Amino acid sequence: MAVPKKKTSKSKRNQRHAVWKAKAATAAQRALSLGKSVLSGRAQGFVYPMDEEEGDEE
Repeated sequence: MAVPKKKTSKSKRNQRHAVWKAKAATAAQRALSLGKSVLSGRAQGFVYPMDEEEGDEE
């Protein structure tokens, strides 16, 4: 089984953690932005099925 040869420094560990947190923050920001655009009706490039049953009732 592979075993690391030396202990990872705190700075390397913190750098990896910062990158991971930044990716999560970016994904959260994109999701919020997409949600706002869908709710406002200005979404482009995103297919959002609208309820068409209200107008089609006979």
